[in-house]
Amino acid sequence: MMNKFKKGVFVLIIGFFALFSFRLIYGYLVTSENSFLDNVQNSIDNTFEFSRKNYASEKFKVERKADNQSYSVDQKYEKIASLHTKTVIFEQDEKKLRETIEQFKALIQFEQNYGLKGSRRLNLAIGVAPELFDNLVEEIKKIGTISSLYINKSDKTNEYKDLNAKRISLEKARDSLITLKGKGGAVNELINLEDRILAIETEIQAMGVKLGEYDQENEFCTVKFGLEEKLSNIKSISFIHRVKVALEWTIKYYLLLLAACFVGGSVVLVSISLLEKLKLFPILVNNLKKQE
Repeated sequence: MMNKFKKGVFVLIIGFFALFSFRLIYGYLVTSENSFLDNVQNSIDNTFEFSRKNYASEKFKVERKADNQSYSVDQKYEKIASLHTKTVIFEQDEKKLRETIEQFKALIQFEQNYGLKGSRRLNLAIGVAPELFDNLVEEIKKIGTISSLYINKSDKTNEYKDLNAKRISLEKARDSLITLKGKGGAVNELINLEDRILAIETEIQAMGVKLGEYDQENEFCTVKFGLEEKLSNIKSISFIHRVKVALEWTIKYYLLLLAACFVGGSVVLVSISLLEKLKLFPILVNNLKKQE
């Protein structure tokens, strides 16, 4: 009898520690999964709208194998780096960021601040000279803990050529209308010509603004940087705290499990006792034997 009691206690202790170990491991897995989901969500939400376009140019030579001749190509492109970092020392990292921007003689073209202390966010769109772009990105990556980084480069040569072609076409149309206006005509016709010339002049001016973004003196590459204040850190959860939480959970649900087993066993025993008193249990047993 004593041996059975000891075995029963041993089984209960093993079951308790098995459930406790499961809950402790589950705590680590869930926090890791939540951290991964947070990083995915941040990588989705870390971008912000910046309407201005920065373009740069690059000249390189292309050699033709057929006649061993080479020609130069002036490529226009747009290059954007999008970075998102987290920090627990928001003021210090913001100061370091601005000092880095000044060091590379870059230009802050857009700035957005929001959030209260403990959950602040700073978004900056930075224009930097193309030759300093890679170095600036490398320095900014050292600020805080980087959670996402995207660098995209798009060729804009054809767009630049299309804008130039449209401007030339509009200028020719304007010159033709001015020549036609000089030949005279009815008042209504001259008024219509003047209106058309003014409309074309407006289009030429708008086209000039767009082409101005491609000028070498305005050449920049874009760095979109998001600095997020993050005080809560999963790694700060101590092992003792995890053990405490796991132990509380195990005691609660292990007792509930034992209570459920006790109630279930009691119901079974009471049912068997009633069947025996009503002399139904032997009949059921005999019927089962006959069926076999």
